[in-house]
Amino acid sequence: MAHTSYEERREEMTPGSTEQRNAEFPMTVRDAAFYLGVSPQTVYLWVERKQIPHLRVMGRNIRFLKSDLEPFRASFKQEVENGKTE
Repeated sequence: MAHTSYEERREEMTPGSTEQRNAEFPMTVRDAAFYLGVSPQTVYLWVERKQIPHLRVMGRNIRFLKSDLEPFRASFKQEVENGKTE
């Protein structure tokens, strides 16, 4: 089974759908890692350390909202540019 990206799944939703107008499509760990430019293992580490905004779905499944990740991504990129990452 081929992995479809977050953007491809959003495009598959019909333009007038209620879901698209009222809610963001949650991103998987893999999608979030790609969006942030890090490995999925790094994202799991940040979740474990509570360093990244995330949602728990049905207990163990982790999801992210792009609107939550945008400020995190901006601050993360700023830290990388300033050499302040751990």
